[in-house]
Amino acid sequence: MTKKKVLVAMSGGIDSSVCAHLIQTMGYEAAGITMQLWGSDPTNSRDAKKISDRLSMSHDTLILNDAFQSCVVDRFISDYIAGLTPNPCVECNRCLKFGKLFEIAMERGFDFLATGHYAKIEQNENGEWQLKKAADAAKDQSYFLWSIKKEALPYLILPLGSYTKADIRKIAEEQHFENAHRSDSQDICFIPDGDYASFIQSQTGQSFPKGKFIDPDGKVLGEHQGLIHYTVGQRKGLGIALGHPAFVASKNVAKNTVTITTDAELYRTELTATKLNFLCERDLSDGIRVSAKIRYRHTPAIATLTRIAEDRVKLVFDEPQRAIAPGQSVVFYEDDVVLGGGIIEQNF
Repeated sequence: MTKKKVLVAMSGGIDSSVCAHLIQTMGYEAAGITMQLWGSDPTNSRDAKKISDRLSMSHDTLILNDAFQSCVVDRFISDYIAGLTPNPCVECNRCLKFGKLFEIAMERGFDFLATGHYAKIEQNENGEWQLKKAADAAKDQSYFLWSIKKEALPYLILPLGSYTKADIRKIAEEQHFENAHRSDSQDICFIPDGDYASFIQSQTGQSFPKGKFIDPDGKVLGEHQGLIHYTVGQRKGLGIALGHPAFVASKNVAKNTVTITTDAELYRTELTATKLNFLCERDLSDGIRVSAKIRYRHTPAIATLTRIAEDRVKLVFDEPQRAIAPGQSVVFYEDDVVLGGGIIEQNF
């Protein structure tokens, strides 16, 4: 019997390495592929090749510098300049990992694409394919995957979804993988030092003018150093002393102002979202009950989700949520199933 073939996305890290091993133990014929992206460490491909050799797999490197810059980096920069708080990992998954890489897997005759994400893809009792949260709540990455195409779900395998990170490290040790004790990356891959403002200035060659810090009533509180230095909810690095903790509530690009509030004033109960993608069909005309995440580390909160236009929904939380940031992803869940998500448009 001919084995099903799986193309495994390999970054050179521990998760994708163990993913490749697990795919083989599941009885598939596996091959590795590494995306060489704009600004990525060239050693990633070499490390992935070493693991592939150890597993007796073929390995290929795919150069996607231009696609990564246009789909991810340029969009991040333009959104940030527009006063939004973008999530480049979501765009990378949509455009590259489960976009171009998925297309290549199918074009090359593979039956499936596998990645080292901590999430699950399973069929329910009706035979419908669903994206679900990982068993390890601390590592669950389903939030970043809401934008993948529903049609791709039957052809994706996420073997790490049933494991904890400790399990994965143990497997890597047992396989004598050199990366078994490598720490996880924490920052945006193309801005490893986390200095978004300097990165944007260096890439665009633009200078961003100073402006006014204001309170919610429009009273001038001081001078800011340029809008790209601030994000909603930020406290550190404001450079302003008000006699009490101050936080960024919003940014107005047209007026070049940053509104400062207290922590208590950061809480909102409603948001609208657009650029929607649903993985499960639901009638939203009268509203449905969901749990929702407004950022990766946000604890899911109970809310009512209602469609208000073809590509726009309103989400009303039972309890106010802190620092809802336009530009971020909001993801909707029913228990551990990802219904879909969208990009936060405004909060109120």
